[in-house]
Amino acid sequence: MNRSGCHAHAIRKGAVLAGCTALVLALTGTAAQARDGARDHARDLARQTLPANDGWASHGTGTTGGAAADAEHVYTVTTWDGFKAALAAGGSAPKIIKVKGTLDAAAGGCDAFAVPGYDFDAYLEKYAPEKWGLDTDLSGEPADSPEGLRRASAARQEQAVKANVPANTTIIGVGRGAGFKGASLQIKGVDNVIVRNLTFESPLDCFPQWDPTDGSKGNWNSEYDSAVVYGSTHVWLDHNTFTDGEHPDSAAPTYFGMLYQQHDGQLDVVRGADHVTASWNVFADHDKTILIGNSDGESAAAVDRGHLKVTFHHNLFENLVERAPRVRFGQVDSYNNHFVADASYSYSFGIGKESRLVAEHNAFTLPEGISPAKILKKWSEAPVTAAHNRVNGRTVDLIAVHNAEIPQETLQSGAGWTPTLRTTVHPAKAVPAIVGHGAGAGRLR
Repeated sequence: MNRSGCHAHAIRKGAVLAGCTALVLALTGTAAQARDGARDHARDLARQTLPANDGWASHGTGTTGGAAADAEHVYTVTTWDGFKAALAAGGSAPKIIKVKGTLDAAAGGCDAFAVPGYDFDAYLEKYAPEKWGLDTDLSGEPADSPEGLRRASAARQEQAVKANVPANTTIIGVGRGAGFKGASLQIKGVDNVIVRNLTFESPLDCFPQWDPTDGSKGNWNSEYDSAVVYGSTHVWLDHNTFTDGEHPDSAAPTYFGMLYQQHDGQLDVVRGADHVTASWNVFADHDKTILIGNSDGESAAAVDRGHLKVTFHHNLFENLVERAPRVRFGQVDSYNNHFVADASYSYSFGIGKESRLVAEHNAFTLPEGISPAKILKKWSEAPVTAAHNRVNGRTVDLIAVHNAEIPQETLQSGAGWTPTLRTTVHPAKAVPAIVGHGAGAGRLR
C-alpha cells in the first residue's frame, strides 16, 4: 500500500483513480493552506516580536508580547471600557489587543469626575498666595476643604483614566487613526509588553494641585503620563505618536502667576524598570517629555541602581521643551534620533544622578539663536558619551561646545560602556529623512 492508502492495482478502475487523485489534491491543498497560514501569521503585525539585538528590550529573553496568544485571547476593541475589559481578561496568558479608532478615557469631560461640592473658584480664593502664603503646603487640609474635595475628584479621575497592562501583552492600533485620548497606560510590575502603532493624546489633569512650597513662587503640579513603565521589564514601544493634541500648554491659563499645568510626562521609565526599547516614535509638542528615574533620593537609588536600561532609536522629538530624556541612574542609549526644536526649547538630554548616557549618530535641527550648547543639560555629576552628532547639518562635539559656553557646568566625557544591542546604525546626516519618512503611528509596515 502506498502512503495515500490507494492500492497499486486499483488505478485500473477509473472511479478509484479519481478518488486517489482527489485525495492527493486534497492533501496537497491542505499543505499549501498550512504554508499560507504560516506566512499570514508571520505577516500579522500584531504577532511581530522585537528583533534580535534591537535595543535593551532584546536583552536576555527578548520581548515577544502577546505573539503566542491563541484565538480566544485576541481582542478587537472600539471603546475605552472594552479596552479595559480586554486587559483584565485572561490574566497573564499571552494576549493581543487590537485598537480600532480613538478610545476616549475622559469622554464625559472634567465635570464627570468632580465630586459634589468641588468648586475651582473656591479653591483659588482660599489658597491665593496673598491669603495662604507660600510656607505651608496643602497636605493637612481636611476632606471637606477645597483641597480635600480636589483630592477626592482627582481620585475619581485616576480610577477612570488609568489602565493596567498585564504581562505578555501586545497592544496595537489597527491601520491609521487608532489610539487613546485622555488615557494613562500603566505598565507596572510586569514583563514582556509591546505597544505599537497608536496615537496618545496626553491626558489632561482636571484637578492639578497648587503647591505653595514648590519653588520661590509656588507651582501647579499635575498627574497622568501617557505611558508609565514602572518596575517592569522587556517593554517595546514602537511606531507610536505622543502629543498634547487639542490641549497644548501654550493655551493653558495662568493662576497665582504660574502656568496652570495640566500635563505630566509623555513616557516615564521608573522604579527599577529595565530593558526597554523605544523605536520609531514621535514625541511632539510637550514640555516635560520623558523621565528615566524619578528621584535622586536614596530610596529611589536603592531601587534604580543597576536598572533603567533603555534604548531610544529612530524617534522624532519635535517642538519639545525638555527631557528627551532626562536620565537618572540608567544606562541609556540614544542613537539615530532627530530632534527638532522651536523657540520654547530648553534642552534635550538631562544628565542626572549616576546616569550613563550614550548619545550618538543623532541629528538636531535648532532655530536661529539657539546654541548647540543647550542640547546637554547637567543636573548632576555623571559622565556622558556624545559622538558623531550633527546640528543643522554640521558635525558638532556636543560636550565640547557645552563646556566651552557653560563652563560652570562642565561635563565629563565617556559614559564608561559601549552599546552592543543595536540594529542598523545610519549616519547622522541621513537621519532626518529616514526618521521623517518612517516614525510615528500609521507608518508601521
